[in-house]
Amino acid sequence: MLENPAISIAENVLHFKAQGHGAKGDNVYEFHLEFLDLVKPEPVYKLTQRQVNITVQKKVSQWWERLTKQEKRPLFLAPDFDRWLDESDAEMELRAKEEERLNKLRMESQGSPETLINLKKGYLFMYNLVQFLGFSWMFVNMTVRFFILGKESFYDTFHTIADMMYFCQMLAVVESINAAIGVTKSPVIPSVIQLFGRNFILFIIFGTMEEMQNKAVVFFVFYMWSTIEIFRYPYYMLCCIDMDWKVLTWLRYTVWIPLYPLGCLAEAVSVIQSIPVFNETGRFSFTLPYPMEIHVRFSFFLQVYLIMLFLGLYINFRHLYKQRRRHYGQKKKKIH
Repeated sequence: MLENPAISIAENVLHFKAQGHGAKGDNVYEFHLEFLDLVKPEPVYKLTQRQVNITVQKKVSQWWERLTKQEKRPLFLAPDFDRWLDESDAEMELRAKEEERLNKLRMESQGSPETLINLKKGYLFMYNLVQFLGFSWMFVNMTVRFFILGKESFYDTFHTIADMMYFCQMLAVVESINAAIGVTKSPVIPSVIQLFGRNFILFIIFGTMEEMQNKAVVFFVFYMWSTIEIFRYPYYMLCCIDMDWKVLTWLRYTVWIPLYPLGCLAEAVSVIQSIPVFNETGRFSFTLPYPMEIHVRFSFFLQVYLIMLFLGLYINFRHLYKQRRRHYGQKKKKIH
């Protein structure tokens, strides 16, 4: 066993001297190694009962033909084949380290998966928050005006609420895009059906016909839409931050049962009321070119839309029912 070894590097030569007890008793062990190329003059060693491990670093990281300047290897110097690398192994190791470094830089530039997930959650949280605030404002506004003005508030709902409804429904396009590109797991078809149906009522039936804007049906359409969304959007907000408020979850999967059919009924009433208005004004009607020369009224498309409206009601109602059953369906009893 060696005691207090003296290890140093001077002029690129490793000097080693130590007192030790070996097979021949106490002796002084000493050797010198002149390295093939420049090394750092700060050796690091670790002393154990059986050996001394000395670590010397090269000044320049490059391949050496041999360790020492003298061509003949000293008799006491033996390679550690467990840690031995030939030139090809060294190149592979350097290449692997370089690839690892490049991959790390690429990941930092593109963003780690965890960072991307947090960005997506933040984006969805803000989107649902904006929609919740918009529909909440409309719901509160219509409710307060109804308690103050009574039935009189029905007839100017469009002029009071329309700007905010335009904003929220145009922003709802983002919801369908998110479903289409996979940002959310929502099915695309129900989302597109709802988006198309609401925007058709808002922009075509109400938006283009001033005669429809003063009708009471506008209040009921807008009120049904807002009531549904003030429960749906905060539920999605809490999902973004991994929170589950059981009361809100129950409302999100329950209030649509009466409100969704009532909303579709109000939309159907608005379409039926608009048919004579479109016939009288002739708006969006057209005549087919010669030789057919058939006059096609827009009311024909409205009648077709009524059929599509109730078909869309069936598709979305079926989708919402499946969602509710998935959350609150009866659990199968275990068979013992």
